[in-house]
Amino acid sequence: MTALQQPARAEGPLRPPVRVPFPVVDEVARHCLQEEEPETVHIEVHLPGPLDAGRLRTAFSEALRRHPRILMREAPGRWYRRRYEWELTAEPDVEEEVVSFPAPGRDALRDARTRALTQAPPLSLSPPIRLEVVEGPGPVEGSEATDAVGDARAAGASTRAAPSGATAGRQGGSHGTVLFLTINHTALDGPACLRVVATAAELYGGKDNSPAAPPTRTTETQPLTEETPSNWSRPARVAQGTPEPSPGNGMLVTELPLPHRPKGSPYTVNDQLMVTTALTIAHWNREHGARTRPLRITMPVDDRPRDATMPIGNGTRLVEVPFSPAELAAHDPGDMPALLHRTATRTRALKSLPRPQLGHGASLLTAPWAPVGVRAALTRGLRRAAAPWTSTTLLSNIGRIPYPLDFGEEAGRAHAVWFSAPARMPRGLTVTTASTAGRLHLALRWSRALLSHGDGAHLRDLFEHYLHCTEVTP
Repeated sequence: MTALQQPARAEGPLRPPVRVPFPVVDEVARHCLQEEEPETVHIEVHLPGPLDAGRLRTAFSEALRRHPRILMREAPGRWYRRRYEWELTAEPDVEEEVVSFPAPGRDALRDARTRALTQAPPLSLSPPIRLEVVEGPGPVEGSEATDAVGDARAAGASTRAAPSGATAGRQGGSHGTVLFLTINHTALDGPACLRVVATAAELYGGKDNSPAAPPTRTTETQPLTEETPSNWSRPARVAQGTPEPSPGNGMLVTELPLPHRPKGSPYTVNDQLMVTTALTIAHWNREHGARTRPLRITMPVDDRPRDATMPIGNGTRLVEVPFSPAELAAHDPGDMPALLHRTATRTRALKSLPRPQLGHGASLLTAPWAPVGVRAALTRGLRRAAAPWTSTTLLSNIGRIPYPLDFGEEAGRAHAVWFSAPARMPRGLTVTTASTAGRLHLALRWSRALLSHGDGAHLRDLFEHYLHCTEVTP
C-alpha cells in the first residue's frame, strides 16, 4: 500500500506530500533516460561476517527516516507541466522491495551486479534505491567482470587471480556478506547513499560510524599559466574495441595497491589516478589507430560535509581536466614528475572555480520557460548535437571511504567498497575508484556498443601498469 493509498486517520485526512522541484542535475538526467542503458550507480560493501535480516531491515528503514530527503518519488503531472517534482514520503512505499535477500549461491554476487546494470529502481516508488544482501559469496576475486545484457546473462570472472594473503583472509571464507546497493542516478549519487549506509551501520551495530577527518590539503591555488587545450576543441573519444551485439553496460571490478606517493608531494592520489586514466586511454587509442586529439576527463567535485548534515541528492559538480596529445604521447618515465605537478595545478585550479553543477547551459535548459516535454526533446537533441564535444571519459574518485561502515562484532567492518558510474555513449567508459583498508578498489564500466569484456580486461591491465608508473621516488 503506497502513501497515496493510505486511508484517512481518525484525527483527519492525511496532508498531501511535500513536493520539491527537480534540481538541475535531476531534470537533465530525467530528460535523457534510456531503457537500453539505465542511469544507475552501484555500490558494493563487503563485510567479513553475517547480518541478521530483521535487524538490518529495521536499521536501514530508520536510516532512511533520519535522512528524509532520500524518501522521495517522482510526482505525477500533466504533459504541460513546467517542472518535474519530487514527492517526499514519510515511509518507503514498498519496504520489502527496498531491502531484499536473494538466494545465496555461486553466482549470486555476479547476478546482483548484472541487475545493477540492467534494472534501475523506479522513480515512481519511494525511495529510488535498492539494497540486496548477498550472503556467503566466499572469497571475492581480485578482478571480476559482468556483462549486463537484456536476458541478464553475465560473463564469468576475468583471468586475474585474487590477490594472495591478507585480502582473501579478510573475506571471512564463505561467511562473508555483500551489501549491494543500486541507485537511480536521476535521484541521487553514490556518496549521498553511502552516508545513509553509514547511519544504518551505526544503528545496526551500535558502533560509532562518524566520518574520519578529511585529509589536510593545501588551500593555496595558483592560477593556470600554462597553455591547455581549449574546451571548444573536439576531444578524443575512447577508440572502439570489440562491440557486443546486445545493448547495455559491462563492468569489471578489481582491487589494487594504493600508489606510493613521496611524503610532502604537491600532488594527491587523485592526481595520480587522473594521470593514470589519461595515459591508459592514450595508450589504448594508439593501439587502435585512433586520430590524435586532446583528452578531456570529467571529474566530479564534492564539497558536501560527510556528517549527518550531508545534503542528500545529486550533490557533485563536474569539471573537465584537459591533457594535450604531446604530454601523453609515448610517455617517458622521466617526464612523470612534471606531468603529475601540472595535473595537480590544473585540478586545484578547476576545483576552486565557482561553477554550476552542469555549467551555465544546463541552468538555461532547465528554466521553466516551456513544458517539460518540450524542454526534454530540446535537451535530447542538443545532447546528440554536442556528442563530439563531450569529454573523453569520466573519472570519479570517491577517495578514502570516510566511514568505518562497522556493523558490529558479528558482521564486522567493511574491508572493500566498490562504486561504478553509468557509462553511456558518447563517452562509453567510466572509471570509478575508492580506497578502503589501504587498498584501491577500481571499477571499469563501459557501454557494450563500444567495448567487450576482453577490452575491459586489457584496459584494467593498462591502468594497473600506468598506476605503478606514477609511483615516482626521489
